[in-house]
Formats: sequence, C-alpha cells, structure tokens
Amino acid sequence: MLELRIAGRDFGQPVLGEIFATVERGDRICLLGPSGIGKTTLLNAIAGLDTSVPKDAVIGRDSLRVGYLFQEHRLLPWRTLDANLRLVGASDHEAETLLDQVGLSGYGHYLPDQLSLGMARRAALARCLAVKPDLLLLDEPFASLDPVMAGELKALVAGILDAHPDMAMICVTHDGGDAETLANRLWYLDGKPARLQWDDSIVGPGLVDGLLGKLRSLDLAGS
Repeated sequence: MLELRIAGRDFGQPVLGEIFATVERGDRICLLGPSGIGKTTLLNAIAGLDTSVPKDAVIGRDSLRVGYLFQEHRLLPWRTLDANLRLVGASDHEAETLLDQVGLSGYGHYLPDQLSLGMARRAALARCLAVKPDLLLLDEPFASLDPVMAGELKALVAGILDAHPDMAMICVTHDGGDAETLANRLWYLDGKPARLQWDDSIVGPGLVDGLLGKLRSLDLAGS
C-alpha cells in the first residue's frame, strides 16, 4: 500500500534520519516518541505536505486517498459544517450522514466557532471521512480534550476503523493507552536524528505500557 524510503529531514539541524517502513491495508499504527522528536514532521512527510521530501520517498501515496486530522480542526470558520463537507466533495445527503456518524446530527448549519473543541474535532473527522480515505492520518487527536471527550472520540475512531477494515491509520500520540485501544502495530520514534526504534505488531493486550517503558528508558540521544 505504502512504502517509506525517507532519507532524512532537517530544519538547519537533523530532525529525521533514515526512515524505512511499509504500511499495509488494515494497519492501525500508533506513532509514539518523546515530545519534539519529529512525529508530526514524519506524518507531514507521509501526507505529502513537506515539499522538501522527494515524492519518491513515499511510494504509493499518489494512488491513495488520504484523510488528515490535524491538531487544529482547520475547518473554514466562515462556512457551516455542511458547507465544509461539501467543499471536499460530499453531497448534502452524505454530509448529513457523516455528521450523524460522528455524533453531530442536527449541527450541519453550525459554524465551527459555535462548537466545543471536541465537537469541532469530530466535525473535522467527518471531513476526513468525506474523502473516503484509504489512509487516515491523526495528529494527537485526543490532545487538550477532557477524559470523557477523549474517550468518546477514541471510541468513535475505533468504531470507524472496525467498520472499514481495509482502511489504514497512523495516529501520533503520547499515550500508550491510545495504542492499546486503537492500534495493531506500534512505531516508536527516537534518536538524534530520529529513526524508528521500534516497528512491530501489538500481539496482545497489556503489552504496550511495558514496551514503552523499556523504549523510553533507552538513551538514544547519540543514535
């Protein structure tokens, strides 16, 4: 589905080192690592938003539909939710169905600034789904939400992935609990420059926290 052959990325000093990995249909990957290590940089490279990364470094992306849920909702504030969804190709009926799917039935005439943060993030998720993505990219989707709202959004994402088993996901997070709920595969990014120090399946419940504890205890500053 997708093959990463990223040679590196720097902003005056190295951020990403060599990244070699594949993403298959149905992969539900949680990408963890220390703050500031380059997780969002890697996600942007995968999405094709970083034009300094050559196109041939992410093989297969041009044939995929990609939905990207940013940390900020990035909905057009002067357009209603219905209008935001229509801008990415949803019909009136599809917009209504998508909003219902994310728990926002009846909110199509609202402007984004009339919503809570959690509701706006769900509306942005509906916009991602409007493109019928093969690959769903999530950048810390549960950050800044209270535990109840974060849990509701996490359950919503899990349900969407279960309903679309061929859809792949890469979710940037700091919380091993997110990986326990959402992921069947774990990426761990660390080092200077940052590389994938771990890329493997999650083979059973309750293993993520122990693995993360071991990975976080490693001194990778000079790797």
